Amino acid sequence: MENQNGKKGFGKTLKSLKPKIIDLYIIRKFLGTFLFSLVLILTIAVVFDLSEKLDNFMEKEAPWQAVVFDYYFNFIPYFATLFAPLFVFITVIFFTSRMAVNTEIIAILNSGMSFRRMMWPYFLSSLAIAGVIFYLTNFVIPHANLVRLDFEDKYYRPKGRRLNIENVHRQVYKNVYVYIESYSPIYLRGRNFTIERFDEDGNLISKISAPTVTWDSVSNKWSALNYTYREITGREETVTKGTRIDTTLIIRPEDFSRDPSFVSTMTYRELDDYIELLQLQGSEEIKLFLIEKHRRIASPFAVFILTLIGVSLSSRKIRGGIGMNIGIGLALSFSYIFFQQFASQFSLKGNLSPLLAEWIPNLIYMVIALVLYKMAPK
Repeated sequence: MENQNGKKGFGKTLKSLKPKIIDLYIIRKFLGTFLFSLVLILTIAVVFDLSEKLDNFMEKEAPWQAVVFDYYFNFIPYFATLFAPLFVFITVIFFTSRMAVNTEIIAILNSGMSFRRMMWPYFLSSLAIAGVIFYLTNFVIPHANLVRLDFEDKYYRPKGRRLNIENVHRQVYKNVYVYIESYSPIYLRGRNFTIERFDEDGNLISKISAPTVTWDSVSNKWSALNYTYREITGREETVTKGTRIDTTLIIRPEDFSRDPSFVSTMTYRELDDYIELLQLQGSEEIKLFLIEKHRRIASPFAVFILTLIGVSLSSRKIRGGIGMNIGIGLALSFSYIFFQQFASQFSLKGNLSPLLAEWIPNLIYMVIALVLYKMAPK
């Protein structure tokens, strides 16, 4: 009997989720307003960006075809996906407030539809937007960023190389560690270079040390000059000296002076593989890449949280109308950006986990969303 009642209840729930005219109306309002606001904001962003960089483009004699197709055709999707969750939030606040002012929300609830059921078309719209954001961010935008950043390097701000990189410590293989006291990206030369190999018990079994190490771009190998090689077997030690020895390491010169924007040019799979490499190397850069990895998941999920906040906040007809709701929405948007940036910097320069750094804003706003949902008109 209970099983039959459960089946009936489940069937009733599925039946209630069947698309209705009001669902299509809300979805059309949601997606239509979102696309309109996105186009409007992107147009403003492009105008401001062009006015800022126009002198540089003209000075560097950038071809207008490259400006349009290599830069702005790749700048627009990058900017759109970066701020899409906030655009969704403002969109929901705007068109739901208009529905509330026009007493459409009251009419929907008075027709017998529950507030929770009214959230269904909002959820479907958010799911579509979040899916597109996730796909673009992880598989399309990285290739677009590669073209855009290459254009910027040529015609806007050429890459400046760091003069010296100090105290490089890396694990390159299991139980194999590399140290370079100072490295010059300009001359591809390092000073006071050592490679140490340990056994499973942590005992040193061999060590190569050299006052100078250089990168051979032809053979793609590091060459240690005037090296000393120590090999330890038990209590015995063998010392060999020479003028040059080539080593094959999984570190390349660009790994020492990698531009932080490099992370945005990697697909999700490439990002995962590179994080594994950095873990093996023991690189301090790994936090930046872990933050990017978790951000690419947390950002699409934020669409659902901000949608719930937007509907719960703007579905009530209040004094001040749309302006009051939009003002509150903008305040919440800026606070969300603040928490996101604060948590990321705290992870990069502190001990906060990159996973927590990207999800703390979502967790905080999830609590706000649930509180506002409880207070929303039912």
